Amino acid sequence: MAEQNEKKAAGKAKVPDKAKSTKPVRKKDGFLKKTSRFFRDLRSEMKKVVWPSKKQVLNNTAVAFVMMGSVGIVIWVLDWVLSVIRGLVL
Repeated sequence: MAEQNEKKAAGKAKVPDKAKSTKPVRKKDGFLKKTSRFFRDLRSEMKKVVWPSKKQVLNNTAVAFVMMGSVGIVIWVLDWVLSVIRGLVL
Protein backbone atom coordinates (compact mmCIF):
# COMPACT_ATOMS: atom_id res chain seq x y z
CA MET A 1 0.00 0.00 0.00
CA ALA A 2 2.76 2.42 0.92
CA GLU A 3 4.57 1.57 -2.32
CA GLN A 4 1.52 2.49 -4.38
CA ASN A 5 1.21 5.89 -2.66
CA GLU A 6 4.90 6.57 -3.34
CA LYS A 7 4.48 5.65 -7.01
CA LYS A 8 1.45 7.94 -7.34
CA ALA A 9 3.30 10.81 -5.68
CA ALA A 10 6.35 10.23 -7.86
CA GLY A 11 4.20 10.03 -11.00
CA LYS A 12 2.77 13.52 -10.53
CA ALA A 13 4.84 16.22 -12.13
CA LYS A 14 5.48 19.30 -10.07
CA VAL A 15 4.22 22.49 -11.67
CA PRO A 16 6.49 25.48 -11.20
CA ASP A 17 4.98 28.51 -9.47
CA LYS A 18 5.35 30.70 -12.56
CA ALA A 19 3.18 28.38 -14.66
CA LYS A 20 0.33 28.55 -12.14
CA SER A 21 -0.17 32.30 -12.43
CA THR A 22 -1.08 32.62 -16.09
CA LYS A 23 -3.73 35.29 -15.48
CA PRO A 24 -3.30 38.28 -17.73
CA VAL A 25 -2.17 41.36 -15.90
CA ARG A 26 -5.03 43.86 -16.02
CA LYS A 27 -4.19 47.50 -15.85
CA LYS A 28 -6.32 49.45 -13.39
CA ASP A 29 -8.58 52.10 -14.84
CA GLY A 30 -7.91 55.72 -13.98
CA PHE A 31 -10.17 58.04 -12.03
CA LEU A 32 -11.63 59.75 -15.10
CA LYS A 33 -12.39 56.47 -16.83
CA LYS A 34 -14.12 55.10 -13.72
CA THR A 35 -16.11 58.32 -13.34
CA SER A 36 -17.24 58.39 -16.95
CA ARG A 37 -18.25 54.71 -16.78
CA PHE A 38 -20.22 55.43 -13.59
CA PHE A 39 -22.21 58.23 -15.20
CA ARG A 40 -22.76 56.20 -18.38
CA ASP A 41 -24.13 53.31 -16.29
CA LEU A 42 -26.18 55.75 -14.22
CA ARG A 43 -27.81 57.19 -17.33
CA SER A 44 -28.64 53.74 -18.69
CA GLU A 45 -30.20 52.71 -15.35
CA MET A 46 -32.24 55.93 -15.17
CA LYS A 47 -33.76 55.08 -18.54
CA LYS A 48 -35.10 51.85 -17.02
CA VAL A 49 -36.96 53.63 -14.20
CA VAL A 50 -40.74 53.74 -14.49
CA TRP A 51 -41.73 57.13 -13.12
CA PRO A 52 -45.18 57.56 -11.49
CA SER A 53 -47.72 59.88 -13.03
CA LYS A 54 -48.70 63.18 -11.43
CA LYS A 55 -52.01 61.65 -10.32
CA GLN A 56 -50.24 58.76 -8.56
CA VAL A 57 -47.86 61.13 -6.77
CA LEU A 58 -50.71 63.32 -5.53
CA ASN A 59 -52.71 60.26 -4.42
CA ASN A 60 -49.75 58.78 -2.51
CA THR A 61 -49.02 62.16 -0.89
CA ALA A 62 -52.64 62.49 0.24
CA VAL A 63 -52.60 58.97 1.70
CA ALA A 64 -49.38 59.77 3.58
CA PHE A 65 -50.85 62.98 5.05
CA VAL A 66 -54.07 61.23 6.11
CA MET A 67 -52.13 58.46 7.81
CA MET A 68 -49.86 60.92 9.62
CA GLY A 69 -52.90 62.85 10.84
CA SER A 70 -54.73 59.76 12.02
CA VAL A 71 -51.69 58.41 13.87
CA GLY A 72 -51.18 61.85 15.44
CA ILE A 73 -54.78 61.90 16.65
CA VAL A 74 -54.49 58.38 18.09
CA ILE A 75 -51.34 59.34 20.00
CA TRP A 76 -52.97 62.57 21.24
CA VAL A 77 -56.07 60.69 22.50
CA LEU A 78 -53.93 57.99 24.12
CA ASP A 79 -51.82 60.66 25.84
CA TRP A 80 -54.94 62.43 27.11
CA VAL A 81 -56.48 59.18 28.44
CA LEU A 82 -53.28 58.17 30.21
CA SER A 83 -52.90 61.63 31.76
CA VAL A 84 -56.48 61.47 33.09
CA ILE A 85 -55.80 58.01 34.56
CA ARG A 86 -52.59 59.29 36.13
CA GLY A 87 -54.50 62.20 37.65
CA LEU A 88 -57.09 59.88 39.17
CA VAL A 89 -54.41 57.60 40.62
CA LEU A 90 -52.39 60.40 42.17
